[in-house]
Amino acid sequence: MVMMSGLLFMAVLVIVPFTLASIRHLVVRSGHPVWLSRRLNARSRPGSLGLGAAATEELHAFFNANKRVQIEQRQARLTLRDDDHAGAPPRTGIDLDGGTAVVQR
Repeated sequence: MVMMSGLLFMAVLVIVPFTLASIRHLVVRSGHPVWLSRRLNARSRPGSLGLGAAATEELHAFFNANKRVQIEQRQARLTLRDDDHAGAPPRTGIDLDGGTAVVQR
């Protein structure tokens, strides 16, 4: 009985978020109903995981410790600054005391 309740709990953890994510995907792709499609598009951020993907990753991390490390590395990479000119010699120079700015092409 305990094993059946554990399996049912795990099934709910996977099936419910996957079903909700599938419904959301269908609404956003079809555009019907219009009010719901607009609201879902306004709330979603580009590059973010949906509910189904996040739930699946967390479930995967529960069983596999390497996945937890991968998720933490992804979160750390998102918080770090990414400069295009990192390591290159500076092309601009601003002297606040002298009131001059130098821009090289």
